[in-house]
Amino acid sequence: MASRPHRRIPASLVAFTSAVLLVLAPASGSQGDKEPVYRDCVKQCSRTNCTGARLRGFESAQPPYMALTGWTCRDDCRYQCMWTTVRLYQAEGYGVPQFHGKWPFVRFLCFEEPASALASLLNGLACLLMLLRYRSAVPRQCPMYHTITAFSLVSLNAWFWSTVFHTRDTYLTEFVTLCSALQKMDYFCASAVILYSIYLCCVRTLGLRRPGVSSMVGVLLILAFTSHVSYLTFVSFDYGYNMAANATIGIINLLWWLCWCWHHRRALPYWWKCGVVVLLLHGLALLELLDFPPLFWVLDAHAVWHLSTVPVHFLFYSFLIDDSLHLLNTEKIGVKLE
Repeated sequence: MASRPHRRIPASLVAFTSAVLLVLAPASGSQGDKEPVYRDCVKQCSRTNCTGARLRGFESAQPPYMALTGWTCRDDCRYQCMWTTVRLYQAEGYGVPQFHGKWPFVRFLCFEEPASALASLLNGLACLLMLLRYRSAVPRQCPMYHTITAFSLVSLNAWFWSTVFHTRDTYLTEFVTLCSALQKMDYFCASAVILYSIYLCCVRTLGLRRPGVSSMVGVLLILAFTSHVSYLTFVSFDYGYNMAANATIGIINLLWWLCWCWHHRRALPYWWKCGVVVLLLHGLALLELLDFPPLFWVLDAHAVWHLSTVPVHFLFYSFLIDDSLHLLNTEKIGVKLE
């Protein structure tokens, strides 16, 4: 959320909601969409352009891809008024505000956040490509084959919803909550990927020798995910809690994989691939902390983060292929799996 300007704002940009309310109800809006100039602009635009003959003219002239992705006349008013407000801020020398929890982005076709949508799509394509490569390189009888395939499908699902969310975020309500159904899917699927990565690590480190242990851990992870989703859906969509929960499971995932890498650093020559991947993924996530206004109104920290993770898929699946083939060869010669 953008910080409040310290100088006095002109009459057209007054009446910010107090900082206390922002802290207590962070999902109710952002600095830009709370501005009277923005709200008055949306109301006036909606009254003028979104009724009667003007509305029918808007709908008849609207490209099919815009209609299919749910862009309405009122949404178009919000988009135009957002830029009106941004220009007023910049004319007065203030920083760029956020609107409905997001930075302003130039819309490309039907894409609300074109760079993040493209980055999510590229991650999904990289994941799909490497899954196909894994399935062609590793026989189905490999002990980790089905677990890794399931992990890939969970990841693909997450990148699909991330692409959809960054393409078009439809708000459930205007004033009660910022979080949309698509945003929830994006967040929940991301949590599912981390939890399944923990399960993948559990199977690799314990489950090959003690299948019952990995089954118990799997049940616990499913219960944890169900509780997490239920709380955020039916009790309160708490952004702070969601971030803390994902950070916690992320650290567990990081430490467990790094411990495995350290333990096998002399026995397995490809161990470093796994170590580099987990360190890169958690290190690159720090890009989110930058949170700068988008460059050229397209590229923000979130998009940079997603773009930077695309090459990581290739290294991770290279590790998975090497490790799966190692396990298969070990099983064939009757050596105890580890």
